[in-house]
Amino acid sequence: MSPTDTPASSHSSSRMWLLMLGALGIVFGDIGTSPLYAMRECFLEPDHNDPTKLIQVVTPDKVHVLGALSLMIWTITLMITIKYVFLVMKADRRGEGGILALQCVAFPERKGRWRSGTAKLMVALGVFGAALLYGDGIITPAITVLGAVEGIKEVAPSLSNYVVPITVVILVGLFSVQFLGTAKVGTAFGPITGAWFLVLAVVGVPWILRSPEVLQAFNPWLGISVLFESPETAMKMLAGVFLTVTGGEALYADMGHFGRKPIAKTWIWIVKPALILNYLGQGAFLLNNSSGITNPLQLMTPEWFRLPLLIIATMAAVIASQALISGVYSLTMQAVQLGYLPRTKIDHTSREQHGQIYIGRVNWALMFGCIALVLAFGSSARLAAAYGIAVALTMLITTVLLYFAARRKWEWSVAKTLAVIAIPLILSLIFVIANAAKILHGGWVPVLLGIILFVIMLTWRAGRRVLATRLQEQALPLRQFLESLKRGNKVQRVSGTAVFMAGSSGLTPTALLHNLKHNKVLHQRVVFLTIDNETTPFVDAEERLTLEEIDENVWRVIGHYGFMERPDVPVLLGLCTEKGLKFEPMQTTFFLGRETILPRGSLMALWRGNLFALLSRNSQSAVAYYNLPPGRVVEFGIQIEL
Repeated sequence: MSPTDTPASSHSSSRMWLLMLGALGIVFGDIGTSPLYAMRECFLEPDHNDPTKLIQVVTPDKVHVLGALSLMIWTITLMITIKYVFLVMKADRRGEGGILALQCVAFPERKGRWRSGTAKLMVALGVFGAALLYGDGIITPAITVLGAVEGIKEVAPSLSNYVVPITVVILVGLFSVQFLGTAKVGTAFGPITGAWFLVLAVVGVPWILRSPEVLQAFNPWLGISVLFESPETAMKMLAGVFLTVTGGEALYADMGHFGRKPIAKTWIWIVKPALILNYLGQGAFLLNNSSGITNPLQLMTPEWFRLPLLIIATMAAVIASQALISGVYSLTMQAVQLGYLPRTKIDHTSREQHGQIYIGRVNWALMFGCIALVLAFGSSARLAAAYGIAVALTMLITTVLLYFAARRKWEWSVAKTLAVIAIPLILSLIFVIANAAKILHGGWVPVLLGIILFVIMLTWRAGRRVLATRLQEQALPLRQFLESLKRGNKVQRVSGTAVFMAGSSGLTPTALLHNLKHNKVLHQRVVFLTIDNETTPFVDAEERLTLEEIDENVWRVIGHYGFMERPDVPVLLGLCTEKGLKFEPMQTTFFLGRETILPRGSLMALWRGNLFALLSRNSQSAVAYYNLPPGRVVEFGIQIEL
């Protein structure tokens, strides 16, 4: 498969069904487990004086149940089907999705900077949205698994005290198998998730037949009228309704794993119908049993089926976590390649499909974060108070970026663009306001985490730019250096090839100058190697390499890589053979410069300088990241004051 291929490019129907099965296991697990708690959260909330108790804030009578159902149906339709499936997922970056990919579509960077203040603001907003997704990635596994395991209280009340320990064990198991890769995990999880959606539909249908009046919920006015009843009722109900679409951003974030068409078809044909049938069934159950609001999904099923439902719900909840975990992997790789995070070890888990990756550091950080949340909050009801605000903010930012992407990518007029995104934008704003009340009751956790990561991402990017400026100040123009060699400056030449990692600024690498200064030799053949990270996810094979002989036995090699590709220098140098530059591995030495950052507060605030220095020290070495042969590498250290 070429670098530009995406999973969706396959024309095989069997291939399509396989991708749809994988998408079921990876993409839709999160939104598919919302029935575990969304309906309850429209009517109940934890007692802040006694978190073990739930208090009723909206009466689950016929008016409010039908109103909640109406809001759920139309929120799912407008926010997921219209906004994500028909709009956002078409604003891809050569098949790759995610908020950073959307940012690149809306505001492609030009020569290291954006041209306008608006662009800078929107890019910063996009980075903040990406940072918020990390908070979502931590809280989603915690709430979904905990919410499912709590069903044990209905099946075996004597085991209620073991809910938290069981949840922790399940989370450890989930994160321990991530190294197998998205493809294997998705293939294993797909049938289970498919069975979960089938159960959701089957459980809901009998109650719909028993109380067909719930079909009135397709009338949007029932939901709108409830919102005008009182501000308190509206905000509480909207916060609960929003939980039906949390996980929707995974459709876009995980698009690079499976392609747009398999995800869109799976949503329209399988996931959405199953969710609507189940929510309608829960509503019909509540019309007949309003006291069952504490756990409608469990209580609406026959007693003999509650244990099997608990088992499959727990399995589905585990799978639900996979959507955000995979999305965070993709987001991290994009951030590294685009220069927002330090280099880190990234393992590609599939030779056939690009974008299927595993990042150990991120995996274990997510695991410990999830476990900490489970231990701190103790119940899905309390976690639900922390859930939603980060997702709502991310969805709002996505809508704003979509406006600029539509103007640039599709060349829509201002009027057409505003007309199309007006409703998703208004809904996103409303949901942000509705979830804002949660900030004081736990919502600050994902927001604070997002802010911390936002500061880290901007600090790393700013630090790299300041560092590049300092290195340029100390460097010698390459052309001037080459001319000095021709003027008769005697430099002893040794056999072999020296490869110097260099930027694209036309300056002499500091490693070369240090080598001359200390070793007083220069190799017979000198190669300046530049890795150019593009703002596209993949680069075509024919555009991978740029080769130029800039002087006698002096070459410039430029490798072009997308933000979903990892540079591999030995493979890149192997491509040079076809263009007349052959490398003998045992006669080639790689020279690198390693900077030690000394924060002084001169070019960056002292605290940012210290943070940048810490990030730099913990960045993966260039040797490992670029897959350089360790035995052929020479590093020269340099101290840089910032």
